[in-house]
Amino acid sequence: MPVSVILELDDIAIDRIIEMAWEDRTPFDAIQFQFGLAEADVKVLMKKELKFSSYKLWRKRVENCKTKHTAKRAEGIDRFKCTMQRAISNNKISKR
Repeated sequence: MPVSVILELDDIAIDRIIEMAWEDRTPFDAIQFQFGLAEADVKVLMKKELKFSSYKLWRKRVENCKTKHTAKRAEGIDRFKCTMQRAISNNKISKR
C-alpha cells in the first residue's frame, strides 16, 4: 500500500491502529481486515508515528510475540476476538 494511503487516515484511525499494533493478542490480519493495512504498512506507520526508541522496542516485542502472526498462533485460534467480547466503538468495522 502506498504511503499516500497511510497519510489519508484520520487521527482516530491512526491511534486505533497503533493501539492494535501494541496489543499482543491482536494479529496483523485483524488490522488488515479493519483498515486495509498489511504488516509492512503497519511497520511504516509505526516508524512514522512513534519515537525511534519506541519503534525499536515495539519491533523487538513483535518479533518475539507468537500471537501477532496468525501462522505462529496455536492451533484452534482462528478468530480476532473473544467470542464473549462486545462491540468496540473505536473499530472501523464492528465486531460480529
